[in-house]
Amino acid sequence: MTRPQPWPRQSFSYLHPTPTRWADNDVYGHVNNVTYYAYFDTAVNALLLARGVLDIQAGDTIGLVVETGCTFFAPASFPELLHVGVRVATLGKSSVRYELAVFRADEAEGEDAVACAQGHFVHVYVDRDTRRPVPIPADLRAVLESLQTGEL
Repeated sequence: MTRPQPWPRQSFSYLHPTPTRWADNDVYGHVNNVTYYAYFDTAVNALLLARGVLDIQAGDTIGLVVETGCTFFAPASFPELLHVGVRVATLGKSSVRYELAVFRADEAEGEDAVACAQGHFVHVYVDRDTRRPVPIPADLRAVLESLQTGEL
């Protein structure tokens, strides 16, 4: 199997600032691997909240994570400011595959900046009550499409 190469910063039109916390470090002195999933989840949901297409308290439609993955290239640690890039790789009728990458803030603006970790989330959008898949609402789809084309 060929090891993936880190994605470049330029391939992400949206970056979410994410400060590391003291509790993020593990006994080896770097951000623990499971913490990257929290960074991914936070970046996606913060973006959707900021665009007004996610109502976490009362929305009829919610996104459930059904698949995740992450590849690590270089460590990050506290105290560090990270940027989490979010893009849409695949947009289906009721699901979306987000690709996410973590960049060090001090490297994020460089032309040759690459991810220290990268991964994906697949969300299936479901009815809040029945938990059955539903079509992605039009306003959410518009945001996801703009993210997919890099126009966000």
